[in-house]
Amino acid sequence: MEMEVSLPTAIPVMTLPDTVFFPQALLPLHIFEPRYQQMLRDVLVTHRIFAVAHLNHTLATAGGHFEPSCRVATAGIIRACQKHGDDTSDLLLQGLCRVECAEIVHEDPYRFMLIRPLASTPGAGDQESRRMRDEAARLLQLRRKLDRAMLGEMADFLQTVEDPETFVDLAAFGLCADAAVKQTLLETLDTRRRLRLFSARLRTDIATIRLRRKLQGALGDDAILNN
Repeated sequence: MEMEVSLPTAIPVMTLPDTVFFPQALLPLHIFEPRYQQMLRDVLVTHRIFAVAHLNHTLATAGGHFEPSCRVATAGIIRACQKHGDDTSDLLLQGLCRVECAEIVHEDPYRFMLIRPLASTPGAGDQESRRMRDEAARLLQLRRKLDRAMLGEMADFLQTVEDPETFVDLAAFGLCADAAVKQTLLETLDTRRRLRLFSARLRTDIATIRLRRKLQGALGDDAILNN
């Protein structure tokens, strides 16, 4: 389950183009921009909390917006931080909970926003949730069997995660390559529906791998263009 914490009503928000952060996940970040160096100094002497939001590519493409963020992001707490001589830093951010980015308070020297915590709902009883978690775990193992390079050790770790909500959030964060799909999963507060969407994505991936294998035939990966 998502951690229960007392969040400030407003926190800094870092908007990233290729990252969708989830509760419970651990996100390594390299801080080098002056605005985020200042943000880091400020949060380290207070609550150590800031949010990471995915860039809203639709609004960014339309223009007229500075680094527009998706409405739902994840607030995290700094668990470790190492500062370097050039004023850059490496830190490890642990996801706390989903938040709604409600209103920008100011942009200078970094984005600071009013936020509202968003709580997940089970959407199903314990038995049904566990069944759906087990089905998603089975599909992960099948996908790994078909293409081991795509999953690595993360799939093994997830087999030890019993809680359905934690399972699907960590699986989405660590194993889903499509940022748009990840953002949809982040915005889905119903855990049952989140598990269903994630399993559907796995089935699509499995079907795609099997079709690729069929079309590839006996050719190796480096010779597939000859097929």
